Amino acid sequence: MNVFARVTLPLAGVNFVNQASRTVVATIGPLLAVEYALSAGQLGLLAAVFFVAYAAAQLPLGLAMDLFGPRRVQGCMALVAAVGFLLCAASPGPVWLGLGRMITGFGIAGALIALLKAHTQWLPRSAVAGATGLAIFLGAMGGLAATLPLQALLPLIGWRGGFLLLAGLATAMSLWVWLSVPDAPPGAAVPQRRHLLVEIAEIGRIFPHPVFVRLVPAIALLSALNFSWQGLWSGPWLRDVGGLDDTVRATVLMVYAIGLSTGSLVMGRLSSHLQHRGGDPMLVPFLAMGGIAVMQLVLILHPFADAWLLGLGWYLFAFFGAAGPVGYAAVGQSFGPQLAGRVATAINGSMLALVFVLQTLIGQILDLWPRNATGGWDSAGYGWAMAMTLMLQAGTTAWAVWRRR
Repeated sequence: MNVFARVTLPLAGVNFVNQASRTVVATIGPLLAVEYALSAGQLGLLAAVFFVAYAAAQLPLGLAMDLFGPRRVQGCMALVAAVGFLLCAASPGPVWLGLGRMITGFGIAGALIALLKAHTQWLPRSAVAGATGLAIFLGAMGGLAATLPLQALLPLIGWRGGFLLLAGLATAMSLWVWLSVPDAPPGAAVPQRRHLLVEIAEIGRIFPHPVFVRLVPAIALLSALNFSWQGLWSGPWLRDVGGLDDTVRATVLMVYAIGLSTGSLVMGRLSSHLQHRGGDPMLVPFLAMGGIAVMQLVLILHPFADAWLLGLGWYLFAFFGAAGPVGYAAVGQSFGPQLAGRVATAINGSMLALVFVLQTLIGQILDLWPRNATGGWDSAGYGWAMAMTLMLQAGTTAWAVWRRR
């Protein structure tokens, strides 16, 4: 059977919707801030509720993936995401929009986990990172679609029409998963059915595991940086610090999404290649941590003269941040395949809780300065916000190195 066509591709399609749902607020956020008179903290909270639901769903979804398989779980959850998109499109105000974002976050929460679980079932260990990176590369095209293409459509369909398009796409992806993805590989052993409380208790041995304790803070922050900036604050940064208009800003956001997609492909393939040759599974994530730290420092100093250099800076930021799922696969190798879903969701849940904190905290930092004449925020606030995340990254990386010794 062609695993790529039957398994990877339809699950990558759900990740397309996932990436689009995360990026869409960065594109339309300035419109929402003006239409609903939102402060930076309120806009950050509106974006962050998506990740609260996303995080809350992680452990239950991981258990469900291990017990029932990616096909059944992902097929149902994509329909839940479609309902959330519809509510966003019909929302009369920010409260209903926030509720719609929460439902969407819950529905799309298993996209990456389904890929990791399915690839663990169907592929050899050394191939999981490469195949997952390829799938995320394809899924990241959703982030591309939610930038310049969506910006071009907004005068015709409005931001509500954008949510309607996502609702239709989520429904189509649900149908594709149901019709294409098999329940299990041929000849696979039927999972032993144990009491639900026993299965839930298995989660308890994941979090205190030495590998989890040492590596997950740094890995979670690596992905959280991409989520926090691509999901909301990169758009306002490009307006307030970069001084870009709507069209150019959407173009740079598209370059950001390209960095995420190419980074996923390159990092995943490189990690699989090195592991096949006996390399450390965490080598690539640690190199990426150094790369994104350098890019944060560069963005704080902001030595850019034009939009193309801005685009390059954010491209590299996203490129290095895309190594997060490679770290997920590396940590997962310390556990048995029967726990693959729960391990991945334990990492993802930790990361998404961090995203909620970061997105809200960045908004609170920006609100320490008065808003400018155009309704944006002071560039100094962005510098201090990014300095805060840079210090957090230095701390988590030092923790991983110290715990290893």
